[in-house]
Amino acid sequence: RLYDQLELRVQERTTELTQVNQQLEQLTTELQRSNQELEQFASIASHDLQEPLRAITSYTQKLAQRYQGQLDEKADLYIGFAVDGAIRMQQLIQALLTYSRVGRQKLKLEPTDCNAVVNKVLRDLRVAITENQATITVAPLPVLEVDPTQLSLLFQNLIGNAIKYRSEAAPQVHISAAEQGQETKSWHFSVRDNGIGIESQYTERIFTIFQRLHTSDEYPGTGLGLAICQKIVENHGGQIGVESKLGEGSTFSFDIPGSRAIHE
Repeated sequence: RLYDQLELRVQERTTELTQVNQQLEQLTTELQRSNQELEQFASIASHDLQEPLRAITSYTQKLAQRYQGQLDEKADLYIGFAVDGAIRMQQLIQALLTYSRVGRQKLKLEPTDCNAVVNKVLRDLRVAITENQATITVAPLPVLEVDPTQLSLLFQNLIGNAIKYRSEAAPQVHISAAEQGQETKSWHFSVRDNGIGIESQYTERIFTIFQRLHTSDEYPGTGLGLAICQKIVENHGGQIGVESKLGEGSTFSFDIPGSRAIHE
């Protein structure tokens, strides 16, 4: 009799677990569908907005060039606001398209020299590096099976932010990577800076789309850079995070799991 009771109890538990798993699978499917629909909407909306916004930007810039100084000060000010607003909207749309594209495109994995990727990013950022008198140091990085285009965008955002959110001292940025794990290997990358830092309560919020800790007047940007970084890292099966102290700088770290170094 005791055996029968135990068997019945096991069957009940098994049924409950099966139902819970089915519910979880359904919720996961619905969440994936919602994310796909959101990314598709963002892509279509951004694409359709580009052409009319391009016209608005062009005509407001022509208006500013032609009538600058010929009207009163308020008119010049208002035209300036219109031009700045149109340009900022263009930047937002481009960033939104990038965010959507990163989420929808299939990874193109290939042997990628991370040193070469970072060096190209540094060449692209040379104007900002020179203007801010930034010092960038790079430890030896591995060659991994990753998507080189997405990895480049990831480093561009992280290094660009390290320069942008500088303190009074000249920016110092160090990039490194280390292999971790015994059975399940992964590569742990870090981008460390001596910038303004981040308060601890905001270290998760900054990876949310359109979440900014500063106004665009203080630091120009779209509020999408770190959200794009997170999506890229997640595409590769990893996680990204930050350790920071206000006024002392930040270290952004991300993992690329299951990656085997072809050579270092």
